[in-house]
Amino acid sequence: MQGFFDFVKSLGAARMAAMAAVTLALIGFFAFLMIQMTTPTMVPLFTDLSVEDSSAIIKDLERQAIDYQIKNDGAIVMVPKDKVARLRMKLAEGGLPKGGGVGYEIFDKSDALGATSFIQNINHLRALEGELARTIRGLDRVQAARVHLVLPERPLFSRDKVEATASIVLKVRGSLEPQQVRAIRHLVATAVNGMKPERVSVIDETGRLLADGAAQENQMGGGSADERKTAYENRLRDQVEAIVSSVVGPGKARVQLNADFDLNRVTQTSDKFDPDGRVVRSSQTREEQSNSNDGKEGGPVSVAGELPGTNKDSNSSGGGQRDQSKKTEEIVNYEISRTTKTEVIEAGRVNRISAAVLVDGRYVKDAKGEMVYQPRAKEEIDRIAALVRTAIGFDAKRGDQIEVVNLRFADTAPISIGEPLGWMKYFQFTKDDIMGAAEKGVMALLGLIVLLMVVRPLVRRIVTPDKPALGKAGAAGMAGIAGALGSGAMLGPDGQPLPGGGDSLTNTSGTNISIVGGEDTVAISNRTSAMIDVAKVQGQVHAQSVQKVGELAEKNPQEAVSVIRSWLHEDAA
Repeated sequence: MQGFFDFVKSLGAARMAAMAAVTLALIGFFAFLMIQMTTPTMVPLFTDLSVEDSSAIIKDLERQAIDYQIKNDGAIVMVPKDKVARLRMKLAEGGLPKGGGVGYEIFDKSDALGATSFIQNINHLRALEGELARTIRGLDRVQAARVHLVLPERPLFSRDKVEATASIVLKVRGSLEPQQVRAIRHLVATAVNGMKPERVSVIDETGRLLADGAAQENQMGGGSADERKTAYENRLRDQVEAIVSSVVGPGKARVQLNADFDLNRVTQTSDKFDPDGRVVRSSQTREEQSNSNDGKEGGPVSVAGELPGTNKDSNSSGGGQRDQSKKTEEIVNYEISRTTKTEVIEAGRVNRISAAVLVDGRYVKDAKGEMVYQPRAKEEIDRIAALVRTAIGFDAKRGDQIEVVNLRFADTAPISIGEPLGWMKYFQFTKDDIMGAAEKGVMALLGLIVLLMVVRPLVRRIVTPDKPALGKAGAAGMAGIAGALGSGAMLGPDGQPLPGGGDSLTNTSGTNISIVGGEDTVAISNRTSAMIDVAKVQGQVHAQSVQKVGELAEKNPQEAVSVIRSWLHEDAA
């Protein structure tokens, strides 16, 4: 411990402060690296959120104790990447996000005093669109909705009226059935005055047209002819395939069905008369009687003679011949039974159905244990055909056609998914794996550069103690040695002190100075002192200086070693 304290004292306060600063800097740097490498990657959970949806989502995340970040004034909520899928399903279960929109609350904050009629009409249109969008979002499978209404004003002095139209964009979960699309169209049409369901267009988020607002509504249940034909064929095909597969086995039957529809709308009116069911409606009887006289003689015709009850024969003066006739006419009107029948045949009648059923055979083991194909019996094929006829409602008068054929299915080779085998599966990296590895590699390289270029030099400079300073006498003696040895000092061949128990120097005059005893002891041998030729030294003063240097070296061995070593390094440099 004493050595440790001595080492600490030898460093000094400045070096201790530098060491503390370097330590704190290293701790902060590596803490930053650890945080960057351990912090999860944040990705957007939802974007373009309204304030209500954002607050509800944040409240749910805080309840689950999940880290999150908010960007773009709450419109974007970011969560850890490994939790995105689970959180989206969890929030979708709770009906989040509900989607923003402006409803009738737009009139709560409006200044009615300074608002013009144009602004009021625009606000009314916005409110109506927002309320319809909210109602549509409340339906099942509808995740988001946007409604655009066109409510044209009727021009003055115009007899023609422009119909209102609407466009709806839906973001759905899965797909919508035709009945659901028609329900949405009728919902919007009944909510807007003067709008018809066939004037509402509906598309989904992929741009697929679900309902055409420019086409007229047909009489086939609101759907197009192709949609009804496809739905009818799919329903019959599924029924036939299900019943046949239950007999021959799953995957061993293929069914193709075609239905011919009559898309014409026919109106028939017929009148039927029943001759046996007659009834007297009216009758009219007419009777006529007349008398005439053919004689040439006769009395004058008078009124008295024509009166009833007068004997005309007695009044006649002659004997002429008289004729008498009588006529009866009867008219009877009969009402004949009549039946008038008006029949309207709507479009979508099935004219004919054609079905083709392909059935695979049996596979049995032979004597060798191999699977051998065996066709099915004719009786079994006939029973299958009877089942198919019953399933589709076969009608021979309509011209339906059923064909059941037994053929061997082609052997399909298994599709290789391309999964790597063996150790190759460990080298399948995704983009995220590559980006994560690159980030960690950059962090590690940066840490290594800091250690080698900054930390290592600072630590060496702080830990290496300062060279002890020589006293005044020692410095003068070392200067004398330097003058005596001259500039001919040489290092060993390897740049290190020469072996042989110590360091040695050789000057130009052949004088050897040996440094013995390592770091603590330095002795100048007697042989070296004797070999110094005082005569060659110019002046007695110089010889005395050399002796004084030798004495100082003996008294201060550590300082002498330090000075000599510094000379060695300077000469080597």
